[in-house]
Amino acid sequence: MGLPRVTALAANLLSFARLLRRAGLPLGTAEVMAAAQALSCIDIGERREVQAGLRAVMVHRHEHAEIFDAAFNIFWRDPEASRHAAAMAMLDGFKPEEKQRPGSRRLAEAMARDRPPPPPKEMEEPPPLLDMAMSVSERERLQAMDFEAMSAAEIAYARAEIRKLRLPLDARRTRRYRPDPYGPRVDLRATLRRSLRTGGEIVTIARRRRVVRPPPLVAICDISGSMARYAQVLLHFLHAVTNDRDRVAAFLFGTRLTNITRQLKHRDAEAAFEMIAHLVPDWSGGTRIGEALEKFNKEWSRRVLGQGAVVLLITDGLDRDGAAGLAEATERLQHSCRRLIWLNPLLRFAGFQPKSQGIRAMLPHVHEFRPVHNLNSLRELVEALSDPHRRVA
Repeated sequence: MGLPRVTALAANLLSFARLLRRAGLPLGTAEVMAAAQALSCIDIGERREVQAGLRAVMVHRHEHAEIFDAAFNIFWRDPEASRHAAAMAMLDGFKPEEKQRPGSRRLAEAMARDRPPPPPKEMEEPPPLLDMAMSVSERERLQAMDFEAMSAAEIAYARAEIRKLRLPLDARRTRRYRPDPYGPRVDLRATLRRSLRTGGEIVTIARRRRVVRPPPLVAICDISGSMARYAQVLLHFLHAVTNDRDRVAAFLFGTRLTNITRQLKHRDAEAAFEMIAHLVPDWSGGTRIGEALEKFNKEWSRRVLGQGAVVLLITDGLDRDGAAGLAEATERLQHSCRRLIWLNPLLRFAGFQPKSQGIRAMLPHVHEFRPVHNLNSLRELVEALSDPHRRVA
């Protein structure tokens, strides 16, 4: 009799995790397994213990606690509550607009996704035809909306838009040459080799042209607690870029540095992120920027920073260890690449000031300092990277 109960509990736990993921919480396989292990260590007959245990392993940020508590109170009262979410959405709609919270809206939308459509009502005359396509003003609003403020449906729209982005990096001349009958340089060796076929007489002159190709792109992304929401969206951008071009390397860091280049090359985005979830142990944890950059400089810079590489450093600059070794590591990284671009979501604030020790230590050693918090900022980044007139001294 015990086995069916355990099986039912596991199925409900998976459904609960899917609900939280749709509501915007960064949950993966590791959190679900930790939740199952937590339930085996507590008395599942005590509701408060179950709620506290699941919250401890499934919530990584303070602002997600409210969403978790609301989802727990509804779901575990009735596992089929996701099919009856209209009441919750209605109650949230009666609140004044300034008191509505993104968490309740996200939860209502996540639960309403499984709700079956209501039966059609009999009407005396057919309803007017409505154009359900997204309006221009709505698209413009989503282009400028901060990723942190987006609902689950808006995040899905942002991911779809990110997959359409293409990154034609400014092509650079390399040291290699290729045969070209109209090339500007004479290939003396190839000309002499051809003359051997005609007894040493030069009939044609071989020419060559310098090979031109985009430089390597290296992304180093912060996945600490303060960056987790942005990192989830930016991973879709890195996945699209990795599958659109060659010579792309991607790294994640929180308290340690992890190379995810091989995982991002998987064509299926969900499969790639599932492999990354198993590989990265420090998602939504602390931040050691200086230690991560130092490890990158020692172990990876010579492998991936050749031929004028462009580096995207994605972090808010809030270092757990202050600024210990951060300036030296950033300066070395700057000298190892052609272009170091720091993408910081804190620049979305109009009155941003570099007050933290980490930001002040890194800022003098980067070529560009840009915001990355919405779709418009990503499009501007693509345009800046592809501009042939931008040069770094």
